[in-house]
Amino acid sequence: MRPYLFTLVLLSTNLIISCTSSSGKKEQKDDGLSVEFVRPASGKQIDVMIEGQHFASYKWPEGVYKPVLHPILTSSGTIITRGFPLSPRPGERPDHRHHVGNWMNYGNVNGFDFWGNGHTGGRSPNGGEIKLLDVEQLSGGMGEGTMITTSSWVDPEGNELLAEKTEYHFIADSSIRMIDRITTLTAGDQPVSMSDTKEGMFAIRVARQLELPSDGDITVLDAQGNPTTVSAMSNAGITGNYLSSEGKTGAGVWGTKAKWMDLYGSIDDEKISLVICDHPKNPGYPTYWHARGYGLFAANPLGVKDFTDGAEEMNFSIPSGQSVTFRYRLIISSNAHLAEAEINAATADFASKY
Repeated sequence: MRPYLFTLVLLSTNLIISCTSSSGKKEQKDDGLSVEFVRPASGKQIDVMIEGQHFASYKWPEGVYKPVLHPILTSSGTIITRGFPLSPRPGERPDHRHHVGNWMNYGNVNGFDFWGNGHTGGRSPNGGEIKLLDVEQLSGGMGEGTMITTSSWVDPEGNELLAEKTEYHFIADSSIRMIDRITTLTAGDQPVSMSDTKEGMFAIRVARQLELPSDGDITVLDAQGNPTTVSAMSNAGITGNYLSSEGKTGAGVWGTKAKWMDLYGSIDDEKISLVICDHPKNPGYPTYWHARGYGLFAANPLGVKDFTDGAEEMNFSIPSGQSVTFRYRLIISSNAHLAEAEINAATADFASKY
């Protein structure tokens, strides 16, 4: 692998970060739209810019207990993630404050809850935390930009359970935006159990308009079986619907298996498709879906017992010193709902790329 030299250019209060090889040539594709990273002088975040327009922000704020992508925008500049709790917007649901942007974690890691930590507004007594250690690489380019991070999954006493290394690939082409996340988790001196729970794993909490229309209050259970009520709200402007690779639709996709899931709808007059693609190399492929009508959209390959009502169990574990890699693609289409053939092609491309 060639050594890299990082160029930091101070513009006003921001750092524009690009990456060049040791030969001085910028590492980028020959086509596509420009992808750059901007690191504000203040704040724990890195902004992803496409042709100078904000696409997403990588953040590690206090009180969230995990790094997140928040917000995420379409190519037209429409925010598709819920604002609450970091930047609330009128008309949003204020439930499940641990659902922040786009993230990846799990609700039962050696008995510690990484998923629900912070749901009361503070640290949970049994809550695990994913601490960002380093942003190892920021590499801008044409058509694609890459960010590589390292993090530590720690228990409430600060003991590391898992070492994480994640590659983010931010891909731009016309009105399509994609985020490929490749995360490798490595156990330390002790094995790590990730026992079955629906509370996981690769997830996004979407804007109110992309929720599914619903009638009345909704009661859902957390990992400990405690009920949470999601209050009824007006359905005006609420347009979301799910479609799975297996042809299932609506709220009935919850707890089913599929290679991909499309959440499609409209925000004002903009037609949007938001797709999560599973990868054939992932454990439990094709994944189960913890996809709710109230705006939680998650792929969870490990919660088999919950999704099969106890008929099957998985109880995934990582032996000491061993690693497992999870691969997910997030597709955001603006001004058009994607056809199944288009999603299948993007899923096949993802499978062959990594």
